[in-house]
Amino acid sequence: MNLIIDCGNTRIKLAVFNKSKLIYNEAFTADSFVKVVLNCIEKFNCKQAIISSVGAIKIQEINKIKEKITLIELNSSTKIPFLNKYSTPKTLGVDRIGLVAAAVSQFPKTNVLVIDAGTCITYDFVDANANYYGGAISPGIKIRYKSLNKFTKKLPLLEPDFDVELIGDSTEKSIHSGITFGILGEIDSIIKMYKNKNEDLTVVLTGGDVKFLSNKLKNSIFANSNFLLEGLNSILTYNLK
Repeated sequence: MNLIIDCGNTRIKLAVFNKSKLIYNEAFTADSFVKVVLNCIEKFNCKQAIISSVGAIKIQEINKIKEKITLIELNSSTKIPFLNKYSTPKTLGVDRIGLVAAAVSQFPKTNVLVIDAGTCITYDFVDANANYYGGAISPGIKIRYKSLNKFTKKLPLLEPDFDVELIGDSTEKSIHSGITFGILGEIDSIIKMYKNKNEDLTVVLTGGDVKFLSNKLKNSIFANSNFLLEGLNSILTYNLK
């Protein structure tokens, strides 16, 4: 059994794979990290693991996990199934590395654009020859709500509301409309630009806001909320060969 640990900006996701099949996953907060991981190792008799961390997990906590299982800490030196042509590979987020690995694994010999809609919205492009070039990073939905409140004197801090009309007839509805349709317009426009440059482009949408966005985008996409977990599992498997 493979244990996959994804430490994001807001929460930690844990998954167990039997080869390439996802058999268990859960999300939890950082304060219960060691307890949850050790329980999972014991429950599923996991033999090897990989951790991808963009959040703040302490070295001492990771060392406790290493005492119980063979653990790969994903970084720029980890062996990966694609050619990384990013000009600053050491600054490339490990979450983005995992997403590209999933693209190469699940859509071989295909031009793929992966869009991850989470705390930030990231765009990553890998071509049919498994060459990764980079992409873009944009503010996510909650960041946009917070920025309107923080950098103005009178605009309120709102929770996301995706059931909105184009024309907002109040300040709150105008904020919801601006953020919602702004993000949808951004994503559809970027997909169009990539399609103009790359034939037979496959677009994958993942991340915390995948359910909302996938129903509202104009372009044809594959929606997969577990895409990063699957990519991390493919990297772990690739390193065990």
